[in-house]
Amino acid sequence: MVTEEGKAFLDEIFTIDGTRRFGEAAIGTNTNIQITTKNILFDEKIGGTVHMAIGQSYKQAGGQNSSSVHWDMIANMSKDGEIWADGKLVYEKGKFLLA
Repeated sequence: MVTEEGKAFLDEIFTIDGTRRFGEAAIGTNTNIQITTKNILFDEKIGGTVHMAIGQSYKQAGGQNSSSVHWDMIANMSKDGEIWADGKLVYEKGKFLLA
């Protein structure tokens, strides 16, 4: 649920150079992490999640976006999430589907 206060804050962040571009996107695959730790370096790897960051990308990984912001956001995909590639369902409810 997006609140007016939350939307206003996000709109303010998006005025900073480079924040309207993705800096990173990844799928968490570590099913050994069972609970969130409030440490983003662990939580972004939890199996059944995806995470995306706005702003600065990692130059070491070939990223080209520059920003003073790198803001990770994590979503739990284990209940109803889907990822489609080339018109095919490849990930559902936090798990990759194998053909």
